[in-house]
Amino acid sequence: MLKIFTALAALGLATGVAQAQTPAPNADLAQWVNPLMGTDSKPDLSNGNTYPAIALPWGMNFWMPQTGKMGNGWAYQYSADKLRGFKQTHQPSPWMNDYGQFALMPITGRRVFDEDARASWISHKAEVAEPNYYRVYLADHDVTAEIAPTERAARFRFTFPQTDSAYVVIDALDRGSYVKVLPQQRRVIGYTTRNSGGVPKNFKNYFILEFDHDFTSTALYQDKALAAGVLEVTAKHAGAVVGFKTRKGEKVNARVASSFISPEQAELNLREIGEQDFDAVRQQGRAAWNKALSRIEIEGGTEAQRRTFYSCLYRSLLFPRKLYERDASGNIMHYSPFNGQVLPGYMYTDTGFWDTFRALFPFLNLLYPDVNAEIQQGLANDYRESGWLPEWGSPGLRNVMVGNNSASVVADAYLKGIRGQDMNVLYEALTHGANNAGPLDAVGRKGVEYYNKLGYVPYDVKINESAARTLEYAYDDFTIYQLAKALNKPKKEIDLYARRSQNYRKLFDKESGLMRGRNQDGSFQKPFNPFKWGDAFTEGNSWHYTWSVFHDVQGLVDLMGGRQKFVATLDTVFTLPPVFDESYYGEVIHEIREMQIANMGNYAHGNQPIQHMLYLYNYAGQPWKTQYWVRETLNRLYLPTADGYCGDEDNGQTSAWYVFSALGFYPVCPGTDQYVLGAPLFPKATLHLPSGKDIVLNAPNNSAANRYVNGLTFNGQPYDKNWLSHTELMKGATLNFDMSAAPNKSRGTQPAAAPYSFSKAK
Repeated sequence: MLKIFTALAALGLATGVAQAQTPAPNADLAQWVNPLMGTDSKPDLSNGNTYPAIALPWGMNFWMPQTGKMGNGWAYQYSADKLRGFKQTHQPSPWMNDYGQFALMPITGRRVFDEDARASWISHKAEVAEPNYYRVYLADHDVTAEIAPTERAARFRFTFPQTDSAYVVIDALDRGSYVKVLPQQRRVIGYTTRNSGGVPKNFKNYFILEFDHDFTSTALYQDKALAAGVLEVTAKHAGAVVGFKTRKGEKVNARVASSFISPEQAELNLREIGEQDFDAVRQQGRAAWNKALSRIEIEGGTEAQRRTFYSCLYRSLLFPRKLYERDASGNIMHYSPFNGQVLPGYMYTDTGFWDTFRALFPFLNLLYPDVNAEIQQGLANDYRESGWLPEWGSPGLRNVMVGNNSASVVADAYLKGIRGQDMNVLYEALTHGANNAGPLDAVGRKGVEYYNKLGYVPYDVKINESAARTLEYAYDDFTIYQLAKALNKPKKEIDLYARRSQNYRKLFDKESGLMRGRNQDGSFQKPFNPFKWGDAFTEGNSWHYTWSVFHDVQGLVDLMGGRQKFVATLDTVFTLPPVFDESYYGEVIHEIREMQIANMGNYAHGNQPIQHMLYLYNYAGQPWKTQYWVRETLNRLYLPTADGYCGDEDNGQTSAWYVFSALGFYPVCPGTDQYVLGAPLFPKATLHLPSGKDIVLNAPNNSAANRYVNGLTFNGQPYDKNWLSHTELMKGATLNFDMSAAPNKSRGTQPAAAPYSFSKAK
């Protein structure tokens, strides 16, 4: 969705060496974005598993060119050569699939409705993809199609040849849909119910299309069959085809909007366009993206690095998406995906906290706290309406992944200064979720009765991925402990979550020096293969999950026998071959394959559990190894191309990792005030905080060779710690990095330089 994708910029961006120009004030940063980054993916190998999301930041509706068949989660694949339509989408990932979806497709010649019959050959050479604009030439129909969106509406522009057989197909998709044509008003209205779960029975996405040309013909389709002599159809699969007579080069324009609330609200949402023409809507969208992207201005670096950075920043500003709308009086309203009612207040959705608690939400807290304030208010509404916080919402509760990481998302926001949310409701939601199993395995805490009694979820009680659950519950308890202190909760309650935060210790196996599943009787699982993916762990193995002690790395250092052994174990992750045991899954899942081909040993950056591991050298007095491996990961595993990621991008998490790491620091432990230092990628970066203050990161000697931090000053004073304070950064700060080609093995080596650990703090 991010990038101006011309033939010139489409490929060959990976290894540029020229230094980019310094951006002018109010620069057009959207020019660096490639929305096609990560789209060269398939189920058994993910290079991002993204699609070109043509949208506004956090917009309720996205649009995408659709190459895949109806219902295919891989709805746009870069390798495809035919396009079936332009789909309104709310899909967070191919694995979660879509909801609230319908499609448009301009065609010429024979009037057809079927998605294969209407499909057209396309070429990337005749495709332009920008965050707020998409254009492609449909060769079989000699039509150029263009899209320019707003948050809940969009303008389409179709340039037709000379013909009396120009048509636009409106496909409301299957599983229950309705379409009505209003020729006098040049309108098509309807609804679609197609979804992938997480919705109540009355779920509908109501849409309205308004054209600027009279219809010369209309046809409605009922389950793919022509419905003669009618202007409206309700069916399993409804659709319409409206016809036009056009001159060569004549443009047919359409305004489109949708609503989860009602047909009337869909028409209200057209107000986002008003009377603006296509170019005005496009320019408005470009301005919205430039405003959002301009919170960070980078200087220097290669063209490929600049494109990668802003493409990742764009991906970080898409999810979670808005699920709220404005009524006729401008009041914030939302359709509840939990109870089917229309209620006041904010709501956001389409994110999985197992992924995004790590970097995406801390990134919002740093640079977009105004957006996260709305998200937090929406989370309170989630709890009021469902009785739970979603761990994966799309749009309602979904049964996927493990952990209770809503605790981290809520706690970190409040501890980083986000206000306006009802903390009484949210704290109740956290403690309720921490002490109860939910209506789905992935809501609340599965195995909570064992966890609260034994301090871990046993391996032998038929609860999948028990060790992963235990480690994440312990960290989540730490974040509740931190929040309870900040809210002045009773000491007994604070102490309870402090004790539970240490439950990670119960899974540490001294024999292997790694985390290991543990049985109900206290014995460890046998046999134990630390390379076995899944089983006791989630989409990873023991070498990946052992590091999931975000809040007490010093405690893990001590368990491993001290700093030297801890560092040696970290080093081993990279020196091991990429061996694996896939027997739990019965096949080599794509996450395994992505680790195998990355040529970084057993380091699996393409999935989330290990992404913070590179920063843990800072806790053991060897920060230069963090600096080395972070730069290696930035260089090797990210490119501004269609194969530009090394695994699922996952709703901004993998992108936010890049953005943070390119700036030179990373939130290893959300729920604390600290970011752990790496090393900046660019000679200069300026973070424009919403308060009007700036964080300036200067590294003038930065280069491909000079990747190590020889010295650092913070506001002019020498700084030898391996972490930065969020509170201090929020005051505005200037950091000057002295970069060098050789590591400085004396800076940051003392225990006092290490970032926060619970064990040290206590």
